[in-house]
Amino acid sequence: MTPTRSRQLGFTLMELLIALMIIGVIATMGMKMLTKNADRARYTSAQNELRNLASGLDQYYLKHGNYPEFSSWEQMVDANSPLVKQNLIQVEMPKLDRWQQPFEGKSSKSVYELKCAGDPHDQEERPPYVWASGRGGYQLREGAGSGAAPAPAAGAAK
Repeated sequence: MTPTRSRQLGFTLMELLIALMIIGVIATMGMKMLTKNADRARYTSAQNELRNLASGLDQYYLKHGNYPEFSSWEQMVDANSPLVKQNLIQVEMPKLDRWQQPFEGKSSKSVYELKCAGDPHDQEERPPYVWASGRGGYQLREGAGSGAAPAPAAGAAK
């Protein structure tokens, strides 16, 4: 008589380890994609803050024929700012970008320049940028740290 083998009721240790390894690899890939998309969303959100303020400055220019004079971003978004009082920008716009770095901005009667430092952890993917007024248009210009003067938008009148 041959001994009968009892029926296996569970998984072997090797099968469990392989399953856990597969789950770990999939989870790691998913977290990397989630983090990458979250960083991209922060960058886009910071760009939108600049665009919103630029839109308010442009509307002010259309009403008054010049830009208000501000020496800092904080003055632009302050509750006593003419941009807020005339409902050209929303109340309580953020003073810090999504990485908790301060936005920068200044304006004179004829031009304005708004800056964000970009992602401090990945300057290659999400570099600093500048949103500046120009003759005939606006240009989103990378390299906010370059110190270069704002360039007019493509197709601007010369």
